[in-house]
Amino acid sequence: MALSRAEQRAATRRALTAEGRRRFAAEGYHQVVLADVARAAGVTKGAAYHHFDSKAGLFRAVVREVQRELGERVAGAADRHEDGWERLRAGCGAFLAAGTDPVVRRILLVDAPTVLGWDEWRAQDEESSARHLEEVLTDLAAAGSIADQPVEPLARLLSGAMNEAALWIARGGDPRAAEQALDRLLEGLRTPA
Repeated sequence: MALSRAEQRAATRRALTAEGRRRFAAEGYHQVVLADVARAAGVTKGAAYHHFDSKAGLFRAVVREVQRELGERVAGAADRHEDGWERLRAGCGAFLAAGTDPVVRRILLVDAPTVLGWDEWRAQDEESSARHLEEVLTDLAAAGSIADQPVEPLARLLSGAMNEAALWIARGGDPRAAEQALDRLLEGLRTPA
């Protein structure tokens, strides 16, 4: 049974995204050539340009995919816990651990801020995982586990600290030391029992 045109387009897009992801992670954005991605994906260079307009367009699609997966990983780690405090710790820990993942490291932490620019990179981060942080902090404040305070600036401060720690890990920093520092930082937010 032949694929419909829509199914063919979707399959082409998936093939290009998968090959782009593989190459961006292995070689880095600046070393990847879109024509080579197209050839390896079994499509023409024209098809690659039709779907993504440019190498930067393909990279954006790959970044969105990796960001979405990271957000799911963070939410999944948090959702394994009932206790709000453990949800926060697990989600933050999963985010930091992602700094050791070679795909996340190269695509999201090394190349994306430079290629996309800080504002676009930050917006994608907020869409995928930062909102989970704000949700759990809101729950903790409502439960009295942290001081009643505006949650948005707190979430941004923690998100910025974790992004910096993940970048540090990606550049060779000690993941265990970062996790211990994060635990101490989070403990400082807890209200006394």
